[in-house]
Amino acid sequence: MDAERMARLRLLVFVAALAPALWLAWALFADRLGANPFEALTRRSGEWTLRFLLLTLLMTPLRDWTGWRWPVRLRRMLGLYAFFYGTLHLFTWLWFDQFFDWPAIVEEIVKRPFITAGMGALLILLALAATSTRGMMRRLGRRWKPLHRMVYVAVLLAVLHHFWLVKADLLWPTIYAVIAGALLGHRLWRRVRRPGRLPAATALSRS
Repeated sequence: MDAERMARLRLLVFVAALAPALWLAWALFADRLGANPFEALTRRSGEWTLRFLLLTLLMTPLRDWTGWRWPVRLRRMLGLYAFFYGTLHLFTWLWFDQFFDWPAIVEEIVKRPFITAGMGALLILLALAATSTRGMMRRLGRRWKPLHRMVYVAVLLAVLHHFWLVKADLLWPTIYAVIAGALLGHRLWRRVRRPGRLPAATALSRS
């Protein structure tokens, strides 16, 4: 794909990835999020975090299956959007659920496993976002790829967080878990086929 087409694709993906946040903002102010809009905002921002994490992981298998190179050039943007929605998810919880009561927040993180898992996933995403630039790649050198493979741990923690949070209707958590398992399984399969080469990191990596 030439540079001009790639630039257009990036713009399209950027706008499409921003659309859920714009819709959530509109729905909140238009009172379209139900009886408990802030709870709905927290829940849906968390779901979009997981979706963008899975989309980020999808780019490498998509390249492998199709032979196209452009999917991996979208990984960084998708990964940063996962961090963006994860930050929105955390902020809405801190504000509308905990009212920035820091002692209570710390107690919730320690005592509730689903919150512990979610916080762990977000901290990993924070580290990956902070080191996603070319400058940080040069500074970290060989340490950069092992760090960015922590995205696999973040995905597992995010899936666990969603499972433990939902409690009742497990359809979508199960679907997300199956998709995550398939994407991680693809990487394991590549590792078995080519034992001398580790799979490329698919986190908030260089585009």
